[in-house]
Amino acid sequence: MAKALDEFPHLPLAHLPTPLAEMRHLRDELRARGARNIPRLFIKRDDCTGLATGGNKTRKLEYLLGEALEEGCDTIVTTGALQSNHARQTAAAAAVAGLSCILVLFDTVPYKAAAYRRSGNLLLDRILGAEVRVEDADADAVKIFGALFEEIKAKGGKPYFVPVGGSSATGSLGYANAYLELADQLDALGLDQSVLVHASSSGGTQAGLVAGAQLRGAGPAIAGINVYRKDNAAMAESIHALASKTAALLETPSPAQGSIDLDGGFLGEAYGLPTQEMKDAVELVARMEGVLLDPVYTGKGMAGFIRQIMAGKYAQKEAAVFLHTGGSSGLFAYEEEFTAG
Repeated sequence: MAKALDEFPHLPLAHLPTPLAEMRHLRDELRARGARNIPRLFIKRDDCTGLATGGNKTRKLEYLLGEALEEGCDTIVTTGALQSNHARQTAAAAAVAGLSCILVLFDTVPYKAAAYRRSGNLLLDRILGAEVRVEDADADAVKIFGALFEEIKAKGGKPYFVPVGGSSATGSLGYANAYLELADQLDALGLDQSVLVHASSSGGTQAGLVAGAQLRGAGPAIAGINVYRKDNAAMAESIHALASKTAALLETPSPAQGSIDLDGGFLGEAYGLPTQEMKDAVELVARMEGVLLDPVYTGKGMAGFIRQIMAGKYAQKEAAVFLHTGGSSGLFAYEEEFTAG
């Protein structure tokens, strides 16, 4: 018998279940633009998880910080890019748990707008009380974290490391749970044939969803939009490996080899760098549905979702759901993209 999610250490952080809202105006607009055989369109509002403007990492942090507390740790350490949504939510989760938080942020995104280095998530990290350390893109991460852990221990602390994006088997349990939640919501609407589309980056969200599908045995198909890496095939393989580890924790069968659906056509030049299609998608959803996406993840993910709908990819489905993983606070760091011209 599979292991229940409530058997794992867990710190409640999120406002759950998050809403599942229908995007009727967006559907009408895409039909007006020539799309045919469009399924009902929904958005799963994981930007409404409630922790410091919300986002998908909150679900993962419930299990990660639950484990940290069980192990008696007092300092949370994590990493990401300067405008990391994950870092902002980790800082907030540590505050809720009464733990210290150190964010080691690498200047890896070659986006030079001034606001990127002072506003958005970076501003919120500091307001939330995290210690922020900025490192060059080519800095030696192993050396940096080794020295940091020794520094914490020398002061009598006990660190707990949260990987990029919370993407470990423990963190992915949060999205196994999210899959069960969404599948139940779709069942309540009588929608048996559906697909869940989302922006995929460090892999923990998609891996958790896939493990959740293995656990439940029936529910929506899962389709990722790669917003993270150039090597799409290697990324899909890493997601499969993490999904298999998460399934093993849950004592449920691993997903089939080659079963990860990951579209690599919407990354653009690189992670974190804007595209025109992203900008158009952010503005369209804001004006059709009053929903703010973000420029790094959900904007590119929605661009992919819209193009897939226009191409009729999900014409045989009753519903296509877009997972809003949060991050709208990052818009302020990309101010110039939305005010120029």
